[in-house]
Amino acid sequence: MERIKKIPYGGDYNPEQWPQEVWEEDMRLLALAGIDCVTLNTFSWAALQPEEDRYDFEKLDRIMELAHRNHLRVILATSTAAHPAWMARKYPEVLRVEFSGIKRKFGGRHNSCPSSPVYQKYSRALAGKLAERYGHFDNLIAWHVNNEYGGECYCENCEKAFRVWLREKYGTMEELNRVWNTSFWGHTFYDWDEIVAPDLRSEHFERERTMFQGISLDYRRFFSDALLANYQGEYEEIKRVTPHIPVTTNLMGFYKPLDYFKWAKSMDFVSWDNYPDNGTHPAVIAMNHDLMRGLKGGQPFALMEQTPSVTNWLSYNALKRPGVMRLLSYQAVAHGADTVLFFQMRRTVGACEKYHGAVIDHAGHENTRVFREIQELGMELERLGDRTLGSRVSAKAAMVVDWDNWWALEYSAGPSCDLKYLDEVERYYRAFYEQNIMVDLISVEDSLKPYDLVVFPLLYMVKDGYDQVIRDYVREGGHVITTFFSGIVEDHDLVVLGGYPGHLRDILGIWVEESDALPSGESNGFVWNGKHYPAELLCDLMHLEGAVELASYETDFYQGTPVIACNDFGKGKAWYVGTRSNEEFYRDFVSMAAETAGVESLWAPVEDVEITERRGGEGPRYLFFLNHSREERELTMETECVSLLEDCTYGKGERVRLSGKGVLICRAS
Repeated sequence: MERIKKIPYGGDYNPEQWPQEVWEEDMRLLALAGIDCVTLNTFSWAALQPEEDRYDFEKLDRIMELAHRNHLRVILATSTAAHPAWMARKYPEVLRVEFSGIKRKFGGRHNSCPSSPVYQKYSRALAGKLAERYGHFDNLIAWHVNNEYGGECYCENCEKAFRVWLREKYGTMEELNRVWNTSFWGHTFYDWDEIVAPDLRSEHFERERTMFQGISLDYRRFFSDALLANYQGEYEEIKRVTPHIPVTTNLMGFYKPLDYFKWAKSMDFVSWDNYPDNGTHPAVIAMNHDLMRGLKGGQPFALMEQTPSVTNWLSYNALKRPGVMRLLSYQAVAHGADTVLFFQMRRTVGACEKYHGAVIDHAGHENTRVFREIQELGMELERLGDRTLGSRVSAKAAMVVDWDNWWALEYSAGPSCDLKYLDEVERYYRAFYEQNIMVDLISVEDSLKPYDLVVFPLLYMVKDGYDQVIRDYVREGGHVITTFFSGIVEDHDLVVLGGYPGHLRDILGIWVEESDALPSGESNGFVWNGKHYPAELLCDLMHLEGAVELASYETDFYQGTPVIACNDFGKGKAWYVGTRSNEEFYRDFVSMAAETAGVESLWAPVEDVEITERRGGEGPRYLFFLNHSREERELTMETECVSLLEDCTYGKGERVRLSGKGVLICRAS
């Protein structure tokens, strides 16, 4: 496999959808655009295996030779996200059952039951055959298993597999009944075969409302593991033949159904597809990039897909305005991406993605606005070369994200239907983002020691032993922020008795007696540091047990009781914020905590300009300035640096104008 000397640039290419006479014109256009990398074979299972006992690689052979002849690097997919029609006809057990109990027929994609032995057998076989046939290509830089794993299944295969998963996890019926609290509503189980999948036919009022949170939580865990096992099966087949070629699958940011921290352990590198909705705040996009970087301990990731111009599945599919494609591409690089890839190279003529953007439009030539922008970015990436490849983001602040906590919190029956995990994660993240404080998104398995400040938004579930991790961190000088409705339950969603916030109580120095849920539009309030802020959604009624009150509620029967508390614990500090507030509060509070913890801003904030940094070990610092406004912004350089795209030097104190949607990438002295 050749050494990568620049950021791979290109993306999904589907020549099998076109007659061969189009292929050579594609090669001319891709070369003209600066495309040097293509993802092939994403949805070709039906063509590769037209019958159960027959494979046909003739067309893929020609496509692989075409890419090799034209000096294109290849990320080769395994095609297993959509099984062939013959498989559904001959083996209907391979088809999924919906949450409603409806049995699917052949169609769509992600319609294969992950617990089906038939699907497992043939998906793994195909992955192995692809590795054996194409693993020798020297332009093959990565394997791409399946595509955007997702969905769910409640069929008999999954029900049986769920029972096996539970037996391995809990060992005995007694333990299962304990962790699910089955004495409630007479749910006691006496045999593993009595357990059924939790769906609309059994435990659920609706998708997010369940009568037995413990059962539904475990099914979430089981199904994430079931899909992961499919990925791992293909991974093993590929690695058996090509152990030297890295393997990935494309993730989807904060995708709730799958525990990506667990998945990342089985991925050689993380890759993901960035498709923000129209109007998505740049901080939310940045947060998703930072999550992807955090999945494997800060390693660079691959931007596997984004649209060159327009999506097709939104209610209103607005075009990316001039400059936005370039801006979002560099935003990914700024947060740790080592690729810039798109879906798709040529716009298809039919089905649901025929109006999704592409490098080559339906017009079929290079004389389009989108093509010119792609071409210009390709030229810039050629100039940039390999300078940022492998460099990392260095952060002294972190936020802890946990899928189990997310699932359990939103399955909770109360205290408010408006209580959403990502809402609070985003509020704290944006406070860091707007002050140019670099932040890592980490899991409960990652060490806290590299960080001076750690935020635990809505840490509803404190897993066994994790309170001791936090306790040791703060005692040795760490600084933490926790929020309302934290420390409530243990791993199985059973309430920790003895008072909230459970095992965090001594660290935080408080006891939360009650939580008041405020309807949408209603609020309490408090004054902190001389400013007035709203108290919304939940108001925790707390008593101080060693902590110091920083602010108190203004109204209602709990007027004058603490809303924010700070506890000195060992050498560190722990803050508890007992309510939701507004954007200004989060910005002010995080700024105070960061200053107290000694966490510095990378650069003085500039309105609408995102500023990040990547470091090449002990080597160079790369600064990224991204103007998300349509208006020009002015920067005052805080250090001497060299622009990597314009090849000029800016002195310390020099004023630099950054055009609307403009990008500046500098190597700092």
